[in-house]
Amino acid sequence: MGPLPAPSCTQHITWKGFLLTASLLNFWNPPTTAEVTIEAQPPKVSEGKDVLLLVHNLPQNLPGYFWYKGEITDLYHYIISYIVDGKIIIYGPAYSGRETVYSNASLLIQNVTREDAGTYTLHIIKRSDETREEIRYFSFTLYYGPDLPRIYPSFTYYRSGENLDLSCFTDSNPPAEYFWTINGKFQLSGQKLFIPQITTKHSGLYACSVHNSATGKEISKSMTVKVSGPCHGDLTESQS
Repeated sequence: MGPLPAPSCTQHITWKGFLLTASLLNFWNPPTTAEVTIEAQPPKVSEGKDVLLLVHNLPQNLPGYFWYKGEITDLYHYIISYIVDGKIIIYGPAYSGRETVYSNASLLIQNVTREDAGTYTLHIIKRSDETREEIRYFSFTLYYGPDLPRIYPSFTYYRSGENLDLSCFTDSNPPAEYFWTINGKFQLSGQKLFIPQITTKHSGLYACSVHNSATGKEISKSMTVKVSGPCHGDLTESQS
């Protein structure tokens, strides 16, 4: 009987090592491509300022990409596109003349208006056979105002003994803070000013001031109230 063949080389793994290996295999995932994200720069967008919709983690080797206003990717909402080969920029029907697209797909909007607020869609075209497109949505809130306030009722005649009931309104985002002054002296905060049974002593300059803490803007509207006897009254309006 000849000699026994030499045993083949084998690797011995203890049961603890086996469990550790199995655990690592269960929890290990192959690396994936970072997700495309969009952020607004600056984060707080104010009316009349510029905003950059900055794109992060844009895939490489792209044919091009499109920007749309809103969530519908049709011709009517098409703003602008960038074709990588040839660095060609094509403008769509929704282009206002204030948008600029960059090679990294970021979109600059200059002199932002209230109509610009809302959702934007980035449509990325890929060369891959598996996924030929990718769509990302992004929305930003626009801070604006306050506009010149409006006081109601206006041009109202008052007599002694009547109630003075004024309301103030303005367009603002976030909502404005309201406060009233009479002849330059602070009276109260809020949209409404109510004084029951006024007399001639209540004649004077009534002003409603509005302030937006986000934009830092403040503006006021004033009206001159004249309270007379029970037979006549006068009310004139002025603007500050």
